[in-house]
Amino acid sequence: MPAGPRHPAARITAILFLVLFLDQCSKLLVERHLDQDGRIVLVDGFFRLVHWGNTGAAFNLFQDSNRILATFAICAFVFLCFNHSMFQTRRIVGQVSLGLMLGGILGNLADRLRTGHVIDFLYFYARRRDGGEIGFPAFNLADSAIFTGVCLVLLLSWGREDDKPSLAPLGRSGGMAESR
Repeated sequence: MPAGPRHPAARITAILFLVLFLDQCSKLLVERHLDQDGRIVLVDGFFRLVHWGNTGAAFNLFQDSNRILATFAICAFVFLCFNHSMFQTRRIVGQVSLGLMLGGILGNLADRLRTGHVIDFLYFYARRRDGGEIGFPAFNLADSAIFTGVCLVLLLSWGREDDKPSLAPLGRSGGMAESR
């Protein structure tokens, strides 16, 4: 007998809280063991842990907009909760995608409310020939959960045609009839 919640809402909630827990624990570890702007090189020239505060959004857009972004996060969370049916929550992949997105939103919102910024700590980069570096913007587990949830939604939208409602060709009456 498989373990874990069977009801879609219970599974979504469990995933949400797992993401929130892991995200906040990882950020607490970063706060305790790395000074602001601190770094630990894990793979030289490729990956390091950092402790950066981000008052903006993805790719450092909208810097110093913490309050606006916190309000947006609350609105997005409420919107997703009330429109959960658009995630095909009768399917496990839909439940996982929604749980990941909701948990990620709450993880970053918790940072904004607690510290005034989002704590980013995963940083991938490459060294340039001139000694400098070029890197992907630092991110965290909440960001990863949101991104993964969105990717799963995109995969759901490209599902098999027999999973989607379709319209039959025009009938004699000139109207359209559903094929199911």
